[in-house]
Amino acid sequence: MPADNRFLSRRDFLFRAGEGISGIALAHMLQQDGLLAASTPCDIAGIESPTAPRKPHFEPRAKAVISLFMSGGVSHVDTFDHKPMLERHHGKPLTGKGRVRVRQGFPGPLMRSPFGFKPYGECGKLVSDLFPHTGAMVDDIAFVHSCKGRSNDHVLAHYEWNTGSVLMGHPSVGSWVTYGLGSENQSLPGFVVIYDHRGGPFSGPANWSSGYLPATYQGTVFRSQGDPILDMRPPSEIISPEQQRARLDHLARLNSEHAERHPGSSELAARIASYELAYRMQGCAPEAVDVSQESEETKRLYGMDDPTTEPFGRQCLLARRLVERGVRFIQLYSGALRQQNIDTWDAHSNLIENHTLHAGEVDKPIAGLLKDLKRTGLFEDTLVVWHSEFGRMPISQRGLGRDHNPHAMVTWMAGAGVPGGQSVGATDEFGYKAEQQVLTYHDMHATILHLLGIDHKRLTYFFNGRHMRLTDVHGDPIPQLVA
Repeated sequence: MPADNRFLSRRDFLFRAGEGISGIALAHMLQQDGLLAASTPCDIAGIESPTAPRKPHFEPRAKAVISLFMSGGVSHVDTFDHKPMLERHHGKPLTGKGRVRVRQGFPGPLMRSPFGFKPYGECGKLVSDLFPHTGAMVDDIAFVHSCKGRSNDHVLAHYEWNTGSVLMGHPSVGSWVTYGLGSENQSLPGFVVIYDHRGGPFSGPANWSSGYLPATYQGTVFRSQGDPILDMRPPSEIISPEQQRARLDHLARLNSEHAERHPGSSELAARIASYELAYRMQGCAPEAVDVSQESEETKRLYGMDDPTTEPFGRQCLLARRLVERGVRFIQLYSGALRQQNIDTWDAHSNLIENHTLHAGEVDKPIAGLLKDLKRTGLFEDTLVVWHSEFGRMPISQRGLGRDHNPHAMVTWMAGAGVPGGQSVGATDEFGYKAEQQVLTYHDMHATILHLLGIDHKRLTYFFNGRHMRLTDVHGDPIPQLVA
């Protein structure tokens, strides 16, 4: 303040003080409406937590997403896409479709499904005998028959469906969602991954990477067997809770000083946030993942009384418990890259054995999850997405299996107000290619974001000289699912 203006009149004082108060009020209102300029989010110097809840672009129908990823490539023509023409033309070559490219060997003849189909529900949806429990829920499910991808390689196709790109290094859909909306529970991660009890899927952690987004938005892995989170409780004989809190507070002061000297460090902000989250999780996470608190009836609903369905049933029950506690995005995996053609859905050599095994593991737990979400009132604002990285060929591979097919697959959505009992799009008469209302992973991602109240064109992050987004420059919400 200039020397000749050190003494203010009462009027000037009130006027200048009013400007400051109104500025604080304006900043608060802008923050509530999600309109403040982007900053490095952390818990130091008054800057908000990176996972603090943020308002969507418009009224959402979903508050959380549960992604059920069947890793290895589910055969759509043997599960949810009934093709009578395969029965009629069994053993004949596939003609009139141009050059048929396969991943392994040479194209074989058309092969009928070894599984029976029957109608379910009021909608009469034809579902394979592999999925009788899910079949009973078809009136709550919207099936999408006309999705296609770009790659017939497992790793690239996993990248494609999880990040919107066949190239490594892009953020996963779960990371985009938590970046855009934050989490409703600051004592649990906003994005949780629970993979198969046999191990991780194709391409591993790249499936839940935050890519070029701040590191705090990457997925946190919970185990599906044993303690979901290791070393959650510090040994009391080594450090007391008071000592641990004092250490974190001292570390926060040091980090705050460093952040003031080096503004814009997202890595530091993410590390600070991870320390604080880990501390808060010690009090919250043990209860959240303790499925022993559930009734025996609920455990049976998920198939946890059967050793075949228990592992995936535990994953699904954990997902419901996390949704209840405000976790924004949970991704479950069926299929592990241990013995590729056995432990995943990759049915090259023995379709019957492979799909019978894996469908038997997940069918009852998936139906149990949908039923439990409905009876607990969570179904109305939880979006459940079932998908794989690609479908499989309608032609045989050595007479027993099916090769990869990125040109056609079936995905489905349920909950969050998605109209059930419908089938969107269609493949050709043999299930070789998507033919009616052809949709891509960009369309699926745009739909997921739309149901969460996010305009996929407005959810961007400036990186490498351009405003990046999950859907790149493509994609539209699927009208029948967002109606």
